[in-house]
Amino acid sequence: MATDTMESPTALLLLGCPQVPVQTSVAIHLCDQLRERGITPVIAGTGAARKLIEVADPKRRYIGEVLDLDACIDAIAGKQRDFDHAFVFIHNDGGVSYAGTLSAISKARLVGIVYGEHAEETAATITFPCETVVAKATHNPMPVVVKLGRVLP
Repeated sequence: MATDTMESPTALLLLGCPQVPVQTSVAIHLCDQLRERGITPVIAGTGAARKLIEVADPKRRYIGEVLDLDACIDAIAGKQRDFDHAFVFIHNDGGVSYAGTLSAISKARLVGIVYGEHAEETAATITFPCETVVAKATHNPMPVVVKLGRVLP
């Protein structure tokens, strides 16, 4: 469940298919920034996304708990778990669908991180309440990182 006054706030980072290279580095950077603010990051992702994150940070200095994406969605839908913040990495329609699902089932503050070659077009398909960070970035994470700094809690 979302945190109470005794626990630190939590943030879900939802990672889809790691087709676009910036996803992994931006996710690890975001984990670092959240920890700096006293927020516990939890990553949920596809099998490939989870492996890339775990290999990039084997001692888990930045990342923490890593979950299967669908199992995490099921836990939120079943009211067994929720988060204070949710950052959904979006580079295609699948990412938009996951963000829409979270918007409907979670009380988290939702931020869609929209990136990739068609970031603007993809962002235009978001029709539910959601803050967005939009950057046409595929290989260079800095456009996303700079804009992400503006929406961090």
